[in-house]
Amino acid sequence: MAGHSKWANIKHRKGAQDKKRAKQFTRAIKEISVAVKEGGGPDPESNPGLRNAISNAKGVNMPKDTIERAIKKASGADADNYETVTFEGYGPNGIAFFIECTTDNTNRTVASVRSIFSKNGGNLGTNGSLEFLFDKKGVFVLEREKIEMDLEELELELIEGGATTIEKEEDLITVYTEFNDFGLMSSKLEELGLEPKNSEVQRIPMNTVELPVEDAKKILDLVEKFEDDDDVQNVFHNLEISDELVDAMEEK
Repeated sequence: MAGHSKWANIKHRKGAQDKKRAKQFTRAIKEISVAVKEGGGPDPESNPGLRNAISNAKGVNMPKDTIERAIKKASGADADNYETVTFEGYGPNGIAFFIECTTDNTNRTVASVRSIFSKNGGNLGTNGSLEFLFDKKGVFVLEREKIEMDLEELELELIEGGATTIEKEEDLITVYTEFNDFGLMSSKLEELGLEPKNSEVQRIPMNTVELPVEDAKKILDLVEKFEDDDDVQNVFHNLEISDELVDAMEEK
């Protein structure tokens, strides 16, 4: 998982500096909208999903007034009618993809996802055909500069909160939990006074496929094409993210 989280965290840092920021805001607003409708209303105190969505919005530096407007709109009669849909398929070299979307027009989204696959040497599969290749995990990204407690003490607290893996980088700590412990870890971080930069359920590949760097770069380019689609919220795949590949992508 280390390579996947390293590359994801590099994208977080790059995304704040370029055009992807607008997409991050769109994704956060949709997450807020779905949380309000499906999680029990506009009050984050009684809606854990909304609390999580607000935290993620703050993590991409969304202004407070924008967050409040998104909550108000999602609560009103003219709220966008979003639904969550997923797609599975194969990219080049047999790399498996699992794509999560939030959309107000399923037909448009299906056509767009199918087109991206077909134009880039892949094909859209049937739902359920690849889900078994991924394991749902809670993933929490913490910023070291915001952590005041001793790191060894923090690790013990995180393990108590359900952490199964803790990956440390220079400025970020990524914490993984079992899917069923997502709420437990959220509560533990609240108890510790720590607001994660990002927290979400991710589909982690149980086995990865390693490709030559040039072929692997094409897969990550395909990932970006999916992520550039307005309806796409998350893209998961089973490509092995090697240090060599990360270095090559950072040089782009």
